[in-house]
Amino acid sequence: MSIVPDNARLPDVAVGAQPEAGGALDWVGMDGIDLPVRCADGQGGTAAVPARVSVQVNLRDPAARGIHMSRLYLALEKALGEQALTPSGLCSLLHALVASHADLSSRVRLRIEYTQLLKRRALVSDNAGWRAYPVTVEAQLRDDHFGLQLGCEVTYSSTCPASAALSRQLNQQRFDEDFADTVPSQRAVREWLGSERGMAATPHAQRSTATVKVRLAPGFDLPVSELVDAVEGALATPVQTAVKREDEQAFAKLNAENLMFCEDAVRRIRAALDADERIAGYRIRAAHHESLHPHDAVAEASRDFPL
Repeated sequence: MSIVPDNARLPDVAVGAQPEAGGALDWVGMDGIDLPVRCADGQGGTAAVPARVSVQVNLRDPAARGIHMSRLYLALEKALGEQALTPSGLCSLLHALVASHADLSSRVRLRIEYTQLLKRRALVSDNAGWRAYPVTVEAQLRDDHFGLQLGCEVTYSSTCPASAALSRQLNQQRFDEDFADTVPSQRAVREWLGSERGMAATPHAQRSTATVKVRLAPGFDLPVSELVDAVEGALATPVQTAVKREDEQAFAKLNAENLMFCEDAVRRIRAALDADERIAGYRIRAAHHESLHPHDAVAEASRDFPL
């Protein structure tokens, strides 16, 4: 006498029951799955980091009530936990996810969100510290066509060019007031510039955010740290970690040398991405979280990047 395992007798209403109202569905799946993923650590190795994962497949059978979500979860847990994130690995994973629903689905999309830690050196001193960069990886397989997008967020400082010009004018007026009746010596001017009288106004600056999404050209890996480096290099004023006074002074100098509106920030990043053959398209958004206004100043630009 054979004994049927208990799990073989468990009901599956997703398969055995007809939907109350039939019809195909664009996407069905899960959002916000907590999983570890392996990613490049920026130093030549890989590291496991916590991530939030979303996955959906289409439901093309109008008579099917639902999909097998456990199949998707188990495939994600195995693949993402064992291998580093690469385009080829993600492509294989998406094919496996579709194959697990071959009777129900023909396309799949995947979104992975995690934080990339990169060590950043101080501007002048020998100090260094860690910066956390939000990263998104989005992949889709539609009719055997694989697409991949990579996104990152960079925080930087932006000093307003208009405010700087207005401040310089006030400094000139203060100088005229203080030296109206005399021709000052070089020493007197130097001492005046170093005094509180020598700074009648300062331009306003603010912490700002650049959000960049790129569409990768075929044949290239996931250049997370390189993308962050390109954005920070274009902006020239990324926020710092461990700083001494000499680093803070160097940071102030960089801000004075790189006055920018949000429009300038987007154009700088665009020029850097246009020069990178790994990038087939992009969408850039700069948000300056104004200290003058209670609202943000924003600018966007894109190239070959469909919504």
